[in-house]
Amino acid sequence: MNRIAIIGAGISGLSAAHFLKNKYDVTLYEKESMAGGLIKCRRVNGNLFHICGGHVFNSKRQDVLDWFWSVFQRDDEFAKTDRNSVVFMEGGEIIPYPIENHVYLLSKDVQASIIRDFFEMAKLGGALFYNFEDFLKGRFGDTLYRVYFQPYNEKVWRRDLRKVPISWLEGKLPMPTVEDMIYNNMNHVEEKEFVHSSFWYEKENGSQFIVDKLAHGLNIVYDSDITIIEKRSDKWAVQGQLYDKVLFCGNIKDMVKAVKGIDIRKYEKDIDALEYHGTTAVFCEIDSNPYSWIYQPCRQHESHRIICTGNFAKSNNYNLPNNRITGTIEFTDVITKEEILDNLKRIPLRPTYLDHQYNQYTYPIQDSNTRLLIQDLKKKCSIYNLYFTGRFADWEYYNMDAAIGASLDICTTI
Repeated sequence: MNRIAIIGAGISGLSAAHFLKNKYDVTLYEKESMAGGLIKCRRVNGNLFHICGGHVFNSKRQDVLDWFWSVFQRDDEFAKTDRNSVVFMEGGEIIPYPIENHVYLLSKDVQASIIRDFFEMAKLGGALFYNFEDFLKGRFGDTLYRVYFQPYNEKVWRRDLRKVPISWLEGKLPMPTVEDMIYNNMNHVEEKEFVHSSFWYEKENGSQFIVDKLAHGLNIVYDSDITIIEKRSDKWAVQGQLYDKVLFCGNIKDMVKAVKGIDIRKYEKDIDALEYHGTTAVFCEIDSNPYSWIYQPCRQHESHRIICTGNFAKSNNYNLPNNRITGTIEFTDVITKEEILDNLKRIPLRPTYLDHQYNQYTYPIQDSNTRLLIQDLKKKCSIYNLYFTGRFADWEYYNMDAAIGASLDICTTI
């Protein structure tokens, strides 16, 4: 049986190991002391802390669903719930998500301005969009851009939205027409088209449950920061072991530095220049509420999102008062504990600090050439039986289900 090394035991590497284990002798190398990558969780005073986001599962890909439910017991191990997301506006209004379906709940002056925008947008027809700002203004109008989309996305991306490409949007957002938005507001239609409008969540231990079950029985070498992946004749050498193939599921920046024995030097400068953001996930007690995700365009603080993970499963909360649950408040990039505590004073739901974690790599940022660069490098590497996939290998903003799908695709190729 041929041997394959998988570098990185996050959701991409773990799922790939399962896709390949019947045809290859698989060894995973993980630089941390435990598997899971961005979907790891830990307990804080008995409460479950998603260290980066709040990972839930659903998919529009039937092959991903079929595989996932062949591994997990859907009805015994998971509970299904509808997404109840809202926007906490600058003036204190709570508007259901997506905001464009609920214009009728905004102030009369804002409604009137949005209606005028809709008429102008209808006159223009199908305009071309060249960047994220163009897209948001052209799709939703200047007023919705000003009161929600601009302040929220500037918090997330921390840059001029004219410099953010629109390629990352595919499959991420509803794409309503003017007619859709008018109809939805007249009929108070709830948006159910985006992939996580309903989702499955683990009854115990959140996404750590997925990690633990997938990791069980696999050959994983922990505490292994792979800095050299060397081509030797028709084999690859990783930590003194020889493999027929390598699947890299870590950060592409690390891969191009580690690979020896094939010439990929022409890619190094462009790969090194790829931009990204991290997040600081702040774990808190918050007031009980009925929400799952809360989006925060408010400029009075720096947080862009609250994930009410305490509502995802009762087991996420431990020994809290009846009027309190746990949640994760997200900030883009590094923020000190002193700054966190200062921001919490201005964030709704009376958050009380429990813990926090900074994740250096959370949001990959693409430009107009990123996908071509990555695809060209994939073709080059595959000639030598070197493959890669994952959020920061492919430099794509994958949710968990999309990462599984990308692993399935690359393993089919392998």
